[in-house]
Amino acid sequence: MKQAQAALLLIVFLLTGCASNRLIDSQVNAFAPQTVPTGSAYLFERLPSQQDSTGQDQLEAFAQDALAQVGLKHDEARAAYSVQVSANQRAHSVLLDRPALGWQLGWMVGNGGISVGGDDLFPGLEAQTNYQYEVGLIVRHRASQAVVFETRATHDGPWADSAQILPAMLQAALQGFPAPPAGMRRVNMEIPR
Repeated sequence: MKQAQAALLLIVFLLTGCASNRLIDSQVNAFAPQTVPTGSAYLFERLPSQQDSTGQDQLEAFAQDALAQVGLKHDEARAAYSVQVSANQRAHSVLLDRPALGWQLGWMVGNGGISVGGDDLFPGLEAQTNYQYEVGLIVRHRASQAVVFETRATHDGPWADSAQILPAMLQAALQGFPAPPAGMRRVNMEIPR
């Protein structure tokens, strides 16, 4: 009976962990030399390298949602501002100090040692892939071409699902808009697992 209860508790614990939220912690740095009034209209501006990119369309859709949450409207006909949005993602391998799981049996005498057993119970756990994300957003007053708001956010983590991470990072980058705090700060956003 106790084994069945323990197994049930383990299953509940694992399912609860799978249903929880993920924390996307971004390092954000924003600059607001001029105030952008709430309700202002904008259009997206693209660099030549961003012209033929379906990824840019998706990124602008994410940015449009985040900008709507801070009170700006995407309206090309009445746009007093232009918005340029960019994102980068890089993968890199991180070597762990020790394998997460393994077994060793041995004795240490002085500076030497005798060891019996293998290094890894599960090979391949000595390294993990991390993903570095960066999003940037620049708002310009169209008549003067003056930059009125600039923000950047970076995140480093084990998840490759940019369609979930980039919207959270854009929301983090716009936190405090139109007058964000000065200097680098950490902004945490929770997203579903």
